[in-house]
Amino acid sequence: MSEDKQELLLSRERPRDKILLGVVHLKPLPGSPGCKDSERLDTVIEAAREDAENLLGAGFDGYVIENFGDLPFFPETVPPVTTAVMTRIACELPTSEAIVIVNVLRNDPLAALSIAAGAGLDGIRVNVHTSAMLTDQGIIEGRAAETLRLRSQLGGKLGILADVDVKHAVQLGTARELADLARETAYRGLADGLIVTGRATGAPVAPEELTEVRQAVPDRHLFIGSGATESNIASLLETADGAIVGSSLKIDDDIARGIDPEKARAWILAARG
Repeated sequence: MSEDKQELLLSRERPRDKILLGVVHLKPLPGSPGCKDSERLDTVIEAAREDAENLLGAGFDGYVIENFGDLPFFPETVPPVTTAVMTRIACELPTSEAIVIVNVLRNDPLAALSIAAGAGLDGIRVNVHTSAMLTDQGIIEGRAAETLRLRSQLGGKLGILADVDVKHAVQLGTARELADLARETAYRGLADGLIVTGRATGAPVAPEELTEVRQAVPDRHLFIGSGATESNIASLLETADGAIVGSSLKIDDDIARGIDPEKARAWILAARG
């Protein structure tokens, strides 16, 4: 893992260049309902490697690895087989020249840190880092205390990117201002970067919400986490420091298919100007 990449994610200064990350949506992993007995792990690795290579070939700075095919998701702790298999997959993907982070859905940051440390990745994404959210998996509570302590035990060099008011979820109790949630995630949860999303996968980010988070927390990297398209990315990056994009790059706009290299190149061209 490059020290430069680590320092970039951990830095409190805004990056000189935008950080553009694609998403490698893994096919259903062993043990999940969607995994067919006829599919070998080699098939999952091959598909993931192809997506990663297409993203890097298009000019992305790196990618996020997600167990997207493992529906329905566990709300928090995933089985040991998921951690083991995702570590194996990550070790088979191109990582030396890329920023690579891992997100263990729905919300297992301890598994994500373990995978990142074991595979030599650069950090993790956490959907619910602080507070509590009502989701389709039930109530999910932030585990910032456990997450930060495990990172310290692992050497403290893995970046933590955390969602603020994450998609596919609503706040419990009386809704609080986005700015308050952002400050809590950054200054009490100690996240290194913040992610703002729309309400669902592929849903666009509201520009005013992006601005609200930026003004509330000026000293953390700010990422667009959903709905970044070829048509809106340039304007959104006037506020954000980077973006994480997946669904808009897919072949035939089918979330279950792989990355379309032409769409990925066109997206990068629009983002880089």
